[in-house]
Amino acid sequence: MERRTIGIYGGSFNPIHNGHTELGTALCRAGLVDELWFVVSPHNPHKQHADLLADEARLSLARLAVEESACLRVSDVEFRLPRPSYMVHTLETLRAEHPDKEFILVMGADNWERFPLWHMHEEIMRHHRIIVYPRPGHTLQDTPPSVTVAQTPLIPISSTQIRESIRRGTFQGEGLHPAVWKEINTKGYYR
Repeated sequence: MERRTIGIYGGSFNPIHNGHTELGTALCRAGLVDELWFVVSPHNPHKQHADLLADEARLSLARLAVEESACLRVSDVEFRLPRPSYMVHTLETLRAEHPDKEFILVMGADNWERFPLWHMHEEIMRHHRIIVYPRPGHTLQDTPPSVTVAQTPLIPISSTQIRESIRRGTFQGEGLHPAVWKEINTKGYYR
């Protein structure tokens, strides 16, 4: 039996939005992965902590965003790992816990440009294929054979813009799953 391929898409998801879920669905539909797992990071070593919603709240919002999806899942694997969480350790843990699955790292072209700065990035390349998706203002050239450049649509939604719009009181839920927006609105997140 062929191993199921699982795309691993890590991030703060602060909050998760339709750009994230549409990308994941597009990768599944294109046959690049069987499932895509959003790995909610409790502490991304490349991001500032100041504007970060509590870990469990971001995890809950991510689960709400994917609950109707056939191919999207949410993983809290990094909540059990030492912090800061590095993707090399996340992938190592997933390989050990799920030896029947092949894990493929999914990242944007912006992260691909910074990938040589990632902790033990060579180790990630040694064990995993990578899917890179387009991001505005970033071009992809000379990718190695283990890297697939996905032809996914550019979706102009930003978690930062959503948070700022909520803070200003001008946000009406556009770009968020209705259940995610309801939870944010009810609990007063990002105000």
